[in-house]
Amino acid sequence: MFQSARTFSQLLLSCLLLCTASSHAAPSPRYKCLYVSSYHKGYAWSDGVEKGLRSVLSGQCKIRQYDMDTKRNKSEASKQQAALAARSLIEQWRPDIVITADDNAVRYLLQQYYKNSSLPFVFCGVNWTASEYGLPYDNATGIIEVAPIRPLLRQVKMLLGNVKKGVYIGADTVTEHKNFHRFAEMAQSESISLKASLVSTAAAWLDAYQQAQQADFIVIGSNAGIEDWDPDAISRKIANHSSTLTVTNHDWMMPYSMLGFTKVPEEQGELAARAALSILEGAKPESIAIVPNRKWDMWTHSRLLKTAGITLPELLLRKSKQIR
Repeated sequence: MFQSARTFSQLLLSCLLLCTASSHAAPSPRYKCLYVSSYHKGYAWSDGVEKGLRSVLSGQCKIRQYDMDTKRNKSEASKQQAALAARSLIEQWRPDIVITADDNAVRYLLQQYYKNSSLPFVFCGVNWTASEYGLPYDNATGIIEVAPIRPLLRQVKMLLGNVKKGVYIGADTVTEHKNFHRFAEMAQSESISLKASLVSTAAAWLDAYQQAQQADFIVIGSNAGIEDWDPDAISRKIANHSSTLTVTNHDWMMPYSMLGFTKVPEEQGELAARAALSILEGAKPESIAIVPNRKWDMWTHSRLLKTAGITLPELLLRKSKQIR
């Protein structure tokens, strides 16, 4: 009898503990948030945007992610197919809001299928301007991606003095064509002539890099879209053959650049997530202004600067993140 009473007491205590634990368990997220990335996991920019997004939405949303993978699959058919797959996921899962990253998700998904629909969207990572997509829509707002080009160009002029011509080297992609166009416009306003070398292979990139050593400076654009890129091989090739100042707006291109004023991808994700939460809590998308990013990091690459025999001001070095 005593043994039975003790067993019953233990069972009762266990039940009470389980009930207490359940009463203090974190509530399930109230909202369903779909995140559609234009690109793929492993691409540094996309990974940073996702990190920022999840840091804000964690615990607030049940998050699903779809990667369109249009940086590696660049054909028109692939982009259209990826957008249709995202659309199918939306229709099946029925999220409360959709957050997109970078241009292709806006161009092929939002603009094509959900412009002014009842489903709210927040975009981020759209390069320079959203006007080419007719944004804003009644159901969409977001964050545009603006690189600190003018501060970078003015820093180049301060370092080199009489700067007349530069070369922009990047991948032959839609994004890089847009980036070069913006760089060229701002360079012209600073009385600098900038020409482009947009390539599809690592060999062509190295050839462009070697030829560009005759310019006053080189802008290192993104390598995303150059499928045979080998970081170690590229680094070895340029390690002892760099005599011209190289600059970039991409932190993942700093292994190949001497000076960088770089965008912070996490900021794009954080701002988009905060806008999404405001909408989920009752704000109208059209009441939230489209805004650009505000932050950037400064980088220097000591070894490449030494190879080129370029000395930067001590204050600039102290303020920068450094690759040695």
